[in-house]
Amino acid sequence: MPVNLSADQVEELRKTKYNSTVVELKKVHDELMIVRVKPDKPIRPHRAGQYTLLGLGYWENRFQGCQEETLPDEEYAKLARRAYSLSSSIIDFNGVYQNVEEHGWNEFYIVLVKETGREVAPALTPRLFNLGVGSRLFMGEKITGHYNLSHIKPGDDVIFFSTGTGEAPHNYMALELLKNNHQGNVISACCVRFAKDLGYREIHSQVMAIAPNYKYIPLTTREGDPSKKRYLQDLVKSGDIESAIGAKLNPDRTHIYLCGNPAMIGAPFKHPETGVRTYPATEGIIQILETRGFNADLGHGNEPGNIHFEEYWS
Repeated sequence: MPVNLSADQVEELRKTKYNSTVVELKKVHDELMIVRVKPDKPIRPHRAGQYTLLGLGYWENRFQGCQEETLPDEEYAKLARRAYSLSSSIIDFNGVYQNVEEHGWNEFYIVLVKETGREVAPALTPRLFNLGVGSRLFMGEKITGHYNLSHIKPGDDVIFFSTGTGEAPHNYMALELLKNNHQGNVISACCVRFAKDLGYREIHSQVMAIAPNYKYIPLTTREGDPSKKRYLQDLVKSGDIESAIGAKLNPDRTHIYLCGNPAMIGAPFKHPETGVRTYPATEGIIQILETRGFNADLGHGNEPGNIHFEEYWS
């Protein structure tokens, strides 16, 4: 607790700044968790794939082993906040699709950022990882974002590519599709460093057992035979993603969603005058697919496209 705030002051700050409660929390491991947060007020209507804010006061204790933080005294009475995509465990313990409208909480998939390598230490996740069931925190009332399924027709194939916790919005979008009896293929491929970082792997196996048009493809990059290490780009270039859907990738009836590491996504820069696209040095999925007739949605919904992406990286 900061020396310039008394216990009574901290308690008052919690009462005035916090509006939500942790109702469930699963530590996948010490640096990865799935947490469900219930707001004091009903959750506003929203779309799968969107995001909201989480926040904790700078007065809260930090998780051990994280980069040290130095703050001026006046900062300690403020909130550390960050946007997180809403996630979903897709099915409940009975194997039934989650009813988002009834349960009254939002689910988040969060990795601990222990250090930034910069002068400014990570502010929020070292505090989030001290949460427990019953803990209070701030959650934004507004849920928003262009990253959603508004482009999808009932028979379209939908392919999600993610790295790490970038899987979160895809889980929620998969729920929306499957619960509404989507007729096309739904493929979710996630790349992480170690198998232990696949926090939803068991759930995906259960979903595949009840949804014949759903397939989950996990990849790891730091275990097993190094010569067999594969990235998401390799799934596309090798044709394995086409094997998963049983057909060639068809830009007319396939939508691609990308979330996570910007190097995996490879978003191009579009020159405002010439319209020429310049790609990053590292080949990303967008560059690979645009040679095959796909088109990245660079206008965040205002420009036609069948590749949709959400870049975030801790």
